[in-house]
Amino acid sequence: MKTRRNTLQHLLAKIPIVRLVRFGGVGLSGLVVNMGLLWLLTTYVFGERLYMLSAIISIEASIINNFYWNDVWTFGDRRVSDGWFMRLLKFHGSRLLGMITNLAVLYILTDIAGLYYLLSNIIAIGAGTLVNYLTSDRWVWAER
Repeated sequence: MKTRRNTLQHLLAKIPIVRLVRFGGVGLSGLVVNMGLLWLLTTYVFGERLYMLSAIISIEASIINNFYWNDVWTFGDRRVSDGWFMRLLKFHGSRLLGMITNLAVLYILTDIAGLYYLLSNIIAIGAGTLVNYLTSDRWVWAER
């Protein structure tokens, strides 16, 4: 029993709780940007038939929002020598799989399963959160 407790304590000590909470806060701000812009563009600009175009623009806006806040707040202590522009390119590259996943889940849930596009979008965003954290932590702002 003592060995299990020590192992659990060791694992918990390795989890960067503050960084993870900050990442989650940034993610919530990105969720607000994404959902708000998706709704505005779909409702007032492109219409529901072009909700996927609205989604692409909304995802890009949330990626830029999330990069800025993660660079300044979540991983600000890890300013590597790559420079701001290279971190931005890496961040976009790391979000490519997340963006593809988001759009695929959004399309499947909306067009095939018949869910309302905003509900589908929330589920789609949730699908990529862990991958986004791991790519940020291990690649974009990796300690060398």
